[in-house]
Amino acid sequence: MSEHSTSPSSPDAEGQSPAGASPQTGQGAPQLSEEELALLNQMFDLAREGSTDQLRQALEAGVPVNLTNGKGDTLLNLAAYHEHEDTVAMLLEAGADTERVSDMGFTALICAVFRGNEAITRRLLEAGAGQDTGFQPARAVAQEFGRENVIPLLDEHA
Repeated sequence: MSEHSTSPSSPDAEGQSPAGASPQTGQGAPQLSEEELALLNQMFDLAREGSTDQLRQALEAGVPVNLTNGKGDTLLNLAAYHEHEDTVAMLLEAGADTERVSDMGFTALICAVFRGNEAITRRLLEAGAGQDTGFQPARAVAQEFGRENVIPLLDEHA
């Protein structure tokens, strides 16, 4: 991951961002209408924007906490990458899976470490996020991108 590489919120070569990607519905899932797809895609915007209350209401109404877009990004990955601690906390309380890996190899922990966000890194570690899940260990991400401030947290939970 480089400062200029694709992040969980970057548009791809076709200009599509996670909000424009189709949610993963799994094999055998029913076809969704355009309206249903738009609603699910809006969930990724809520996570990216840190709209915790709206996202909580959507989860309570039945949106899956581990909803994944066409790039493999989860709501938790996006909230962590965009540094929305309250949203991350709510998603963890709702049962979000900390071990989900995006198509680019990012986990929520890698996103938090890459951003150097100590509070979110701590929350994820306390929730059991694995440090070796993803495209490279969280410690290697911290070292590669100069996020020394999170290394003591990683060491505490090693």
